[in-house]
Amino acid sequence: MQVLKILSDIWKSGANIYLDKDDDRIAIEKQNLIPPEVMEAAEQNFEAINDWFKSWKDASAEKTTILKMVQQICGWQNNKKIDEWFCAEEDDLMLFIDWTVVLAKNGWKDTYEDYRQFENDESNEMARKLYERAVAYMKKGV
Repeated sequence: MQVLKILSDIWKSGANIYLDKDDDRIAIEKQNLIPPEVMEAAEQNFEAINDWFKSWKDASAEKTTILKMVQQICGWQNNKKIDEWFCAEEDDLMLFIDWTVVLAKNGWKDTYEDYRQFENDESNEMARKLYERAVAYMKKGV
């Protein structure tokens, strides 16, 4: 099973799985909400899950913000601020959609596949613009 599918199933269950910043280990909150078959898949794929989280450990604010946008749009993790921003700023939402189109043209066909391997100069420039617009919107205090 794909790592992002497992993670999305965990997040959608109401539980939270993350890399604990204090000890650099995977942590789960509300584990009792995770369906047994999802927990079993997570246990069987623990190393891949751990590697995925650690691959984000030193990511820039820009990169983690883009990840949060993907998680919001895919319905994996709710982010109220990003949701409000996309609802208020249609041009920014369209830029995000255009960013996903560029990734799709580069081969990203499955949301459960890590999109980072499909990035290129064009998508990176769009991501930079998205991040700048997100920061500007959040600074407005809306």
